[in-house]
Amino acid sequence: MDLVKRNYIFDFDSTLTKVEALDILAEITLVNNPKKDTIIQEIIDITNLGIDGEISFTTSLEKRIQLLKANKADLNPLVEALKKQVSKSIESNKAFFETYANDIYVISCGFKEFIDPIVAEYNIPSERVFANTFEFANDGEIIGFDATNPLSQHNGKIACLKGMNLSGEIQVIGDGYSDYVTREAGVADTFFAYTENVSREKTTENADHIAPNLDEFLYVNKLPRNISYPKNRIKILLLENVHPDAFEKLSKDGFSVETVTRSLSEDELIEKIKDVHVLGIRSKTKVTKKVIAAAEKLMTVGAFCIGTKQIDLEACKENGIVVFNAPYSNTRSVVELAIGEIIMLMRSVFQRSTELHNGQWNKTAQGSKEVRGKKLGIVGYGNIGKQLSILAEALGMHVFYYDIEDKLGLGNATKVNDLSELLAISDVVTLHIDDNAANKNFFGKKEISQMKDGAVLVNLSRGFVVDILALKEALESGKISGAAVDVYPDEPAKNGEFITELKGLNNVILTPHVGGSTEEAQKDIADFVPNKMMAYINSGNTVDAVNFPNIRLPRQTKAHRFLHIHKNVPGVMAKINKVLAKFDMNITGQYLSTDDRVGYVITDLDKEYNQNVLNKLRAVEGTIKFRVLY
Repeated sequence: MDLVKRNYIFDFDSTLTKVEALDILAEITLVNNPKKDTIIQEIIDITNLGIDGEISFTTSLEKRIQLLKANKADLNPLVEALKKQVSKSIESNKAFFETYANDIYVISCGFKEFIDPIVAEYNIPSERVFANTFEFANDGEIIGFDATNPLSQHNGKIACLKGMNLSGEIQVIGDGYSDYVTREAGVADTFFAYTENVSREKTTENADHIAPNLDEFLYVNKLPRNISYPKNRIKILLLENVHPDAFEKLSKDGFSVETVTRSLSEDELIEKIKDVHVLGIRSKTKVTKKVIAAAEKLMTVGAFCIGTKQIDLEACKENGIVVFNAPYSNTRSVVELAIGEIIMLMRSVFQRSTELHNGQWNKTAQGSKEVRGKKLGIVGYGNIGKQLSILAEALGMHVFYYDIEDKLGLGNATKVNDLSELLAISDVVTLHIDDNAANKNFFGKKEISQMKDGAVLVNLSRGFVVDILALKEALESGKISGAAVDVYPDEPAKNGEFITELKGLNNVILTPHVGGSTEEAQKDIADFVPNKMMAYINSGNTVDAVNFPNIRLPRQTKAHRFLHIHKNVPGVMAKINKVLAKFDMNITGQYLSTDDRVGYVITDLDKEYNQNVLNKLRAVEGTIKFRVLY
């Protein structure tokens, strides 16, 4: 057990708070000044020069106070503003400040007048706050500062720390070069560069340790914290040019995120995934058994698309890896393309456009029909099929649908119980079926022969569901008058050369799997999938997981929570609770869901548990994965 006394010295501006207090004071005092923006930028520039040691701190302070034109009356609104700007991880670890109050100090080149009331709420009394003080005129105007205070001078923090005569180890946590110099001068033992709010190269390059948040600082020091494992240590890998909003969302939540613009081969992914906790892919990257076997730290996979055929879902389940996808986010985009292609096929737009590109004017109504009054046959009445049904009906089409499951028709859509019956009556057939391997060549010669002569076919589902050669033959013979194809049995891993048997047919619209590829859809997916992954990482939620029992639960703030994934065999829950009973643990909440293969239990406890408890829980027979959340 570590018996060495430690003293924790915190900076204030941009460390305990997200902002520089004098910058906020400027926003208050200059609110009606027409040169406000220019003056504030000048104050910010002077602040940074002082923090980085480019000008003397005394000069920096004098210049800023002159520009502020502040009054004592401005300090109350400043304090209220700063209370809302406490750093996120500082706020979430308030218990640390309460528990270790006697070991925590604030040394700041800011001012006690606004620091004291902020840190008092974190159990830091005024006598443990070392900072500058303002000087006021009779009317309350701030005219200067106490120039005898060492913190108003260059390297004032060094002098301040020396004068405190602290015994034991001294750790300094701050964002500026003026914090680092205490370590350089030998008056501090360790310097943590705090980068949650701002990262200064001159500070980080000299730090003993970089702390992107307080969780990291507490983790390194083995101190109690709100979460068991700092988010900055959780590595996320996003492949295939996932929308940048996903990177921004995950990074903002504190995770370490790496992006790769292309898909990776199996060997490349095996090499890359060893230290990855969260993987984000689209449709081209294959997450195979071999990949999963190499992914020792992987907790969840996010498919930034509808399909999950590229992921070995069972292997993920067996290894306790939760998979999420985006079943709704690109629905509208796919449906709009379907509507557009139906109209283009019925009006022979593609043929007329091709003729004009080739220099031929052919104004004719032959083979050009309105969609109004025509029969649309939808094969697969899921999210896309249903929305297509509504839009097609709004265009005046008569909608019929076929699905192997019993689905309620929307609007005036008519359910047809037999596929051949649907094909026989439809002027347009659209396919919207899932990527189940059993659907290979679902639509072949037999089904095409059952279609109405001269009908058109649209496939925006999966390439392997249609027999391409049978489709080509039907198009060339005139059995069907046109087709639109967005998906293919074999699609390349990256953009470049591609050949299909349908190439060159003038009654076929070919697109390169772009049904869901709109800016809006990709943005929606970049919102939906990260939210699901973060909900699992942060609180244990598995709602909308593709391969796992679904559990929805609130985030706890005054409890300790662990997640236990195990084989669904008799007796596991009894063994878990036996361990907890042995160590006198009181369960405040327990959430269990199972399927035929795995069980997933989340347990909340009302007190902290030690390493012995964790080791026993990990050793429970049948355990697949165990994780302490907080």
